Amino acid sequence: MIRKLRYLFTATFSNLWRNATLTIAAILTVMISLVLFGTSLMVRYAVDNATARWQGGIEFVVWMNADASPQQDAAIRETLDESPQIKDWTYVDQEAAYQEFLELFEDNPELRENVDPSILPPSYRVVPTDPDADVVAELADQFRTRAGVRSVALPTEVIKEVQRTGDIISTRTLLFSLILVVAALLLILNTVLIAIGARRREIEVMKLVGATNWFIRLPFMFEGVVCGLLGGALSIPAVWWIRRSIIEEISSSEAINLLTGFRVADSEFQFIAIVLVGLGCAVATFGSVLAVSLHLDV
Repeated sequence: MIRKLRYLFTATFSNLWRNATLTIAAILTVMISLVLFGTSLMVRYAVDNATARWQGGIEFVVWMNADASPQQDAAIRETLDESPQIKDWTYVDQEAAYQEFLELFEDNPELRENVDPSILPPSYRVVPTDPDADVVAELADQFRTRAGVRSVALPTEVIKEVQRTGDIISTRTLLFSLILVVAALLLILNTVLIAIGARRREIEVMKLVGATNWFIRLPFMFEGVVCGLLGGALSIPAVWWIRRSIIEEISSSEAINLLTGFRVADSEFQFIAIVLVGLGCAVATFGSVLAVSLHLDV
């Protein structure tokens, strides 16, 4: 048994070393395709995490005119208090709006000097009972034409844009990864074929002395598995770097408060890492088995 295992490893790594250029190309292609696939998964997780906090309490903001009359203001309050579709609301007066303005534009002193509380509109920040985005949009429309209302802002519009952009990025990276997976499959198949051709005479001798089919085939199949395993293993630190340098950078940006949840949890990353290694091995195994089945008649 030990002798058979020694032969398996010796023959496998001998083939890999003999075709080093193709082997490296196959490993790198597998790695790059898996990096793109892993990035696609991370973007989907990050978008879901970024928008999840809005699902339980999507707010919309009713901006009032700065010169709205007390009667107009009272009518809005009455609607908010009596509507069964409104769970909670908060009034932000001009002074509070001014303080928010100062925080938002703290790096622009010239603009801060030219603005005073009297020109900033007060607002009502509303939490609907039903967090469904379509329901919130319909409810917000009821306030757009009310007297004294300047405008109504919905974060759902931004959320949909984030989701749409995330879907585009995820879908395109997934498409590119699939193309590279096919390229990796062909490279691994070609690498195994070259190894079979180089050892044709040795294979014939082994058949003559009674070697079993699996004994002859396994080194070539294992060659593909090693390429897939190395490609999958190398893709993990690359995907981790993308997570740390891009996704977490976006999440920590104070300029994009909506995306503070744009992150990939440790458990999600661990799942992605397992998927990448498993997918790399599966693709490589399929390529090597296909090569052996079609071109190694034993």
